[in-house]
Amino acid sequence: MQYRKYGKLDYEVSALGLGCMRLPRTVKEDGTATVDREKAYELIRYAADNGINYFDTAFTYHNMDSEAVLGEALEGERRKKVKIATKQPFAVMKTQDDIRRNLESTLKKLRTDYIDVYLVHNIQQGTWDEIQKRKIYEEYEKFRAEGMIKAIAFSYHGQFETFKDVLQAYPWDMCQVQQNMLDVNNEVTTEGIKIAGEQGTSLVIMEPLRGGGLATAPKPVQKIYDNVDKNRSAAEWAFRYLLDYPEVSCILSGMTTLEQLKENIETFSKPDAVPGCLSEQEKDVIAKARDAYQALVAVPCTACEYCLPCPQNVAIPSIFNLYNDGKRFETFMQPQRSYMFTTRAGHDASQCIECSACEAQCPQKIEIVKQLKEAHEHLKGWAE
Repeated sequence: MQYRKYGKLDYEVSALGLGCMRLPRTVKEDGTATVDREKAYELIRYAADNGINYFDTAFTYHNMDSEAVLGEALEGERRKKVKIATKQPFAVMKTQDDIRRNLESTLKKLRTDYIDVYLVHNIQQGTWDEIQKRKIYEEYEKFRAEGMIKAIAFSYHGQFETFKDVLQAYPWDMCQVQQNMLDVNNEVTTEGIKIAGEQGTSLVIMEPLRGGGLATAPKPVQKIYDNVDKNRSAAEWAFRYLLDYPEVSCILSGMTTLEQLKENIETFSKPDAVPGCLSEQEKDVIAKARDAYQALVAVPCTACEYCLPCPQNVAIPSIFNLYNDGKRFETFMQPQRSYMFTTRAGHDASQCIECSACEAQCPQKIEIVKQLKEAHEHLKGWAE
């Protein structure tokens, strides 16, 4: 296993980290799903015994059960050898007292006296002002002074400008962001990666395979890979894109099976799985693969948002983005999970009343009502 310096902190972490949002599950007859504990224990313990020393979870993963499963699996000697990062969403910080209560609950679930890295989970542009007003990171500083946490961090899904504001507002120990070979100009972008590195903030990458979509390649992309004289899987190409960055401390992967885990450990254990691992020719291969993925979108939505606001609050561009991901990756597993949250918030396509106001505003002349119905049929049905 390759290891990397964890930002400005005085230790190294495995270049591959285990994300605990996609642990093995069992789906019950009533359609709900629970973690398959025995398989999850096996997965987590194998990771800890074979070079992975960084584990990431969160307060809400797997219906608030992920932390408990991780704690059960690592309890004892393994806990002493690894770093655990977990997150508290701002949405559950109703009062300042809630922040401490939630942390205490997390410590009990994880069966540990301290958390190595504690994150403000999923900071958004719409919540950032309130997080600053309530001085959430000052609450975290109290926890650090008491020895309950060792490092203060945040996770972020969103665009570069807000990310830059968050990053530079406080001397964070770590930031966790979505980035992959498709999102070079989305999310925090490659510029955000460089700024984090310059600031000395440890950078942990989530969604390196875009929810598993990049783990296998559709035919047009596979053809590009096959033309290169290297026996690499689609997943390895995607991982190596990120391994190339010296600013990246750890790349999280939400592995569900032991087979996936073993394959990824092998990839991250290669002698050349280090910063600067990509040649110019290989970078060109990835650029061509990226273009091929972009050509596979089912709905030509540019997310210009002229269709918004929808009178029924349907999240039109977001739904089309999920639908496009499912189509081009040839799997709807992660898009369906994301759509579950859209549905819970009341912004899914079933809310559409077919008023067609959006279609009159669409520069791409998309048949939005028809395409929303199609998208909904593909995206509905995730159980958790």
